[in-house]
Order: sequence, then structure tokens, then C-alpha cells
Amino acid sequence: MVKKLISTRNATEKVFLIAAQLKKDNSIWNIKESIDELGELAKTAQATIVGSAIQYLEKRSQTYLGQGKLIELKNDPKFQNANTVICDDELTPTQQRNIENELKNKKIIDRTSLILDIFAQNAKSKEGRLQVELAQNEYLLPRLAGQWSHLERLGGGIGTRGPGETQIETDRRITRQRIQKLRKDLNKLKTNRKQQRKQRSNSGIPIISLIGYTNAGKSSLLNLITGANVIQKSKLFSTLDPTTRKLYLKSGKQVAITDTVGFINKLPTTLIDAFDATLDEINEADILLHIIDISNKNAAEQTDVVKEVLEKINIKKSNQIMVLNKIDKLNKNQQIELELKLKNNKSTDLITKMISVKENIGIDNLIKSIDDMLQNT
Repeated sequence: MVKKLISTRNATEKVFLIAAQLKKDNSIWNIKESIDELGELAKTAQATIVGSAIQYLEKRSQTYLGQGKLIELKNDPKFQNANTVICDDELTPTQQRNIENELKNKKIIDRTSLILDIFAQNAKSKEGRLQVELAQNEYLLPRLAGQWSHLERLGGGIGTRGPGETQIETDRRITRQRIQKLRKDLNKLKTNRKQQRKQRSNSGIPIISLIGYTNAGKSSLLNLITGANVIQKSKLFSTLDPTTRKLYLKSGKQVAITDTVGFINKLPTTLIDAFDATLDEINEADILLHIIDISNKNAAEQTDVVKEVLEKINIKKSNQIMVLNKIDKLNKNQQIELELKLKNNKSTDLITKMISVKENIGIDNLIKSIDDMLQNT
């Protein structure tokens, strides 16, 4: 059972990344792009990547990768140099046990465990820490039988921050009790949040929520337009706790702008459920600013991921502005091509604005659009 979040950093872990994809998979994400993102997550967790491997499968394997691929990896010098293997999907408890049995001298974690580890590092507020602890416990509950015997053999580190190297009660009954307690505590905080939102609503102050893929520039935008000092790093999930700041528009209207946690491909369901109090901030917003890193080669796929998560949590907002950030990274021809593409795009009626937070381009125009939208609602 995860009783508290603890960072258990020892020596930098040497990790080997593996990814599997069904040949008939219709995912919008290319397996190579997905494993590249897994690498960025691993770097955020302060790991050193020593190698990677991908495999296309006809059907799902009970060992994640096929037996032949596992044998090939065991003979790979780069793989032999790693002490941790990170899988690019959430493993089932059975897959976890099987691959651990195949690779006895390696610690095996999956994408979900890695994301939870990063969240554990970055959770600062009481609510954020409770939410991460809840997600960790819900993730571990079906895996208790094999998780800790494996850790005893291989030690802590990435994927174990929180439960890592503390005195862990693996009894399922106790873990369920802890989950119930965490949910109860979070419900109290959720009630407090509702009261705060009600006060803002009664005051007539419109709420603007910043949403988007992780590292798209939400915190940087909030800092620029409100003078806030929210931590902004070129790292995934540097923001976990919602931060709200005031902004006065040229019309004289005051608005509250809230920065929210970023989304990511294959975002664990346990995290979506645990962060429902935070996600309520999005649901209560008068306007959503969907921040997109337009310089990223996977910008379209990242945009679709955000839309899918919003659908999962039943958020359907017509009052959205698509904010294409980091246009300073595009050359002039790319900018012209993007403008023409947006002009001719009839698939959406959403307002779209191009900005650069870094170079302070298009910010006044964006704020005017917010002002205009509020006056028309």
C-alpha cells in the first residue's frame, strides 16, 4: 500500500525501452513516435536511456514482446547494460509476472508506472499528493502479489517512488481501506473547490481554463498574460496542481485564468479518475483555451489525444479557442502554409489563434478574442 509519496533517487537508472504494437492497430500514433515520447518521459524521471526495441505483433503476447524478441534482447549488449526495462504500454498483471520471469535480472515497469513516478516527483499540494497516492494505490492493487517480491530482488528507483523502499503493507484489504480513505479526503477537498468555484461564479467573474498536451506552453502563457510565477520547465508534467490568476481585459472585465495538468498519449485511467477534482476546473470553465505546440511533429496527434480525454470526462465545450503556440519555431513558409490551412479548414468552427509566448507574438490578439467571446455569450 502507498502510504505517502517518497522520492527514492539513488544512482541514475540505465533503462532500455521496449514497445509492441499489433499490425492491425489503427492507433493515430506511430510506434516509433510513441517510444520517442516514452524516452522523453524516462528522461523527465532522470533516467539514462541505453537502447530501445520495437516489435509488430500479429496478436497480443502474454510476455508483451514475443519469445523470439526476448531471446534476441538477452543477447543485445545494450540491453545487458540496462538495469531497468520500460514497456510503452500498461502491462496486465499477468504480463508483468511473465516478463519478470523471462528477464529475471531486470526491473520491469510500464508506461503507467513511469507516469505515476513523474507525478509523484512533481506533486506539491496536499490535493495533488493525495490524487497521485490514490492513483498509485489503484494501480498497485491488482499487482500486489508479485510487485514487492520483485522489488526486494531488484531495489527501488523509477516506478517505485511513493511505495518504493518504505515499509509496505501488501495486504489487499488494507490497501482498499487506504483507497477509501483517500477518496474520502479528496471528496472533502472537492467540496471546498466547488465552494470556491461557486463564489467565483456568484461574483460574476468568468473562468478561463488552459488545457492541452503536456509541455505545450500553458504555464508559460499564464505567466506572460497575468504576471504569475508558475513553474515552467521544458519537462513533461511540470504542472500538476491547478493555479488560478486574475486578468483584466481591455473592456475592463476581470477574468480568472486557471492552468491545469497536461494530457498525454495513453494517459492512465487511474490518473483520470484520481484527478477528477482537478478536471472539474475544466468542466466549470466559461472558455477553454486549448494550447497546442504547433512546432511539434505530432501536433495533430496530440490535439486528438486532448479531445479524446475531454470526451472521456464528458466535457463538450463550444466556447473553445485553439491556441497554436511556438510559431516562432516555424519558418516563414511554414507559417504561411499553416495560415492557409486554417483558412480553408471547414471541419471546425472553433476560433484559432497563432501565438508565440517566447517572442510575445499574437498575445494581444488572443486576449481580444477572449474579450469578444465573453461579450457574445
